[in-house]
Amino acid sequence: MAFSNKLSLLVIFSCTCLLSIANAGNFYQDFDITWGDGRGKIVNNGQLLTLSLDKTSGSGFQSRHEYLFGKIDMQLKLVPGNSAGTVTAYYLSSQGPTHDEIDFEFLGNLTGEPYTLHTNVFTQGKGNREMQFKLWFDPTKDFHSYSILWNPRHVIFMVDNVPIRDYKNLEAKGISFPKNQPMRIYSSLWNADDWATQGGLIKTDWSKAPFTAAYRNFNANACVWSSGSAKCPPMQTAVAGDNWFNQELDSTSQARMRWVQRNYMIYNYCTDGKRFPQGLPPECHMV
Repeated sequence: MAFSNKLSLLVIFSCTCLLSIANAGNFYQDFDITWGDGRGKIVNNGQLLTLSLDKTSGSGFQSRHEYLFGKIDMQLKLVPGNSAGTVTAYYLSSQGPTHDEIDFEFLGNLTGEPYTLHTNVFTQGKGNREMQFKLWFDPTKDFHSYSILWNPRHVIFMVDNVPIRDYKNLEAKGISFPKNQPMRIYSSLWNADDWATQGGLIKTDWSKAPFTAAYRNFNANACVWSSGSAKCPPMQTAVAGDNWFNQELDSTSQARMRWVQRNYMIYNYCTDGKRFPQGLPPECHMV
């Protein structure tokens, strides 16, 4: 794609991402820091949350609510500098051996080298649906929006409102889809230098610790699970972005996703024949 066209797309993307931060939540109300012995902090009157990692421990938090479908937005600013060996995970998950899970994981790298954005979808305890991307910006210089749109027909991963992946409901063809288990939001910053950077070749440089990631502008336009049922906000189709329950990618959004996948995707499980010698997973033939 020509540079001018890429630039115009990014300008459009940058403008649309501003729409997602209008109804930011309060971290004191929405989340609990669950581990890290003080390494996770909520500051600025509940408007900012930070996680840190040192050689002793990482840290993490989880949402107070469980959700069954929704559009979840969070802005993150990732660990700067030499972040090799670190992983910042931000995901939805239920519990148990047959859990469902929708993952963003940010794999750190050496100074000047790009992060790897790792995505995965687990259904009924089974994952192995990884797609990985580089980003078209430096995610350590400023906050950027990372969103999951989860409805009965799609799980759509978005970066600054740009769709990068669409996991479709293909249950009619025998492919499982996460639709029955309510999930909490989790995030953690932890050491994974046995695999995270260049397959574990590059280890965490603890002289650079503590490593810190920051979060702001959380928003959940979602169905909250309570007492065995989901309570959903009103769906107003006249309001842009409000009808997430029925949303799917239009032709423009599909074109944006293809642009990202063509230019920034570095791994797709659906093209990894060596990993699946008995044949690619069945959904790979149906997308």
